[in-house]
Amino acid sequence: MTAQDSATGRMAIAVNGGVLLAALGVAMFSLTFPATVWALDGLGPWSVTACRAVLGGLIAGGCLLARRVPPPARRHLGGLLAVAAGTVVGFPLLTTLALQTSSTSHAAVVVGLLPLTTAAYAAVRTRTRHSGRFWAAALAGAAVVVVFAVQQSGGRPGLSDLYLLGALLICAAGYAEGGRLARELPGWQIIGWALVLCLPLALAGAAVALSVEPVHLGGRMTAGMLWLGVAQFLSLWVWYRGMGAIGVAKASQLQLAQPLLTLVWSVALLGEHLTPAAPLAAVAVLVCIGVTQRA
Repeated sequence: MTAQDSATGRMAIAVNGGVLLAALGVAMFSLTFPATVWALDGLGPWSVTACRAVLGGLIAGGCLLARRVPPPARRHLGGLLAVAAGTVVGFPLLTTLALQTSSTSHAAVVVGLLPLTTAAYAAVRTRTRHSGRFWAAALAGAAVVVVFAVQQSGGRPGLSDLYLLGALLICAAGYAEGGRLARELPGWQIIGWALVLCLPLALAGAAVALSVEPVHLGGRMTAGMLWLGVAQFLSLWVWYRGMGAIGVAKASQLQLAQPLLTLVWSVALLGEHLTPAAPLAAVAVLVCIGVTQRA
């Protein structure tokens, strides 16, 4: 075997491993909403949000300490706080509040618009010019979600839809700022430090929320909370590692399956009955996202 053959083999193994890691990250993302519904069986929304941040922060802090990662530079703190506000606090809290009254399948379709809102935010933030086809597809995807939400809510958006809209906007900002930081920091350290920065607030919030909101211990609640806490950090770790191995473009193609996977979990784990509009709207959104990526 020549040196070139050996290098080609190592590259193929790295790419295949990257695909598996990215796919694992997407699968973990897709279970977030069902796990949140399980956690809500025994905890209030504020308790769920605070406790998952505590668990994620402890895991992230342990990994950072174990790998002796130095503290982030002061110039990175603003971006890390934006990531924390979007991905550790804002998105989990708003989606948890929405899932009190919204079905998992409904939320999955609405939040399926997240890649488009992230791309739009990043374009504005970095003053990047996109083609007319990009913006036409982005607006078409947004229109599909709006029509779906209105149709499912009986003619006007409900409170849960407003929560989901807020979650889309704040998480898009967090993702975009994380992408900007990824030029200087490894992706897993970005979410790791974001979780650690939130840990004091999360501990205080958990203490208050658990004392105010009802707590009912049970198997589903415990399983849901453990999954949320672990996945808060580990899902993004494996996702970023996979994306680093195969590139953003290929990884983002895998993420197109996330809303559809969540629909599958909503039926398999929660026993939800899908309306015909849910998978149709999810596929329509995925087509719009695919057009934006090609544009």
